Amino acid sequence: MKLNIKAAVLSAFVLPGLGQIVNGKKLKGFLLITLVNIFILVALAFVIKGMGPLLITVKSGGTVDVGSVLEQVRQQGGGGPRWLLIGFFVIWAYALIDALVDRPKLDDDE
Repeated sequence: MKLNIKAAVLSAFVLPGLGQIVNGKKLKGFLLITLVNIFILVALAFVIKGMGPLLITVKSGGTVDVGSVLEQVRQQGGGGPRWLLIGFFVIWAYALIDALVDRPKLDDDE
């Protein structure tokens, strides 16, 4: 069975960890998928928490001052969302490079 490197790289590009599964590194792939999902869920929690003041203002019939809502979200979040984004991209880059480099060697590979 010939392993297509394009399939592994494109899989890793779509979902970090999928390229490792295509390459036969199932444990590493499932670990990367789990980490990416944790990052996404925590980021979603930050978004939902930040939308609280906006939803309360809209529900009470008041006008929404987007600038003040964004400032409030920024103050509440601290550096958390920024570190989540950096961590996600580090994992994504690692998975993409690893899917390319750590692939099984085939007889017709050069």
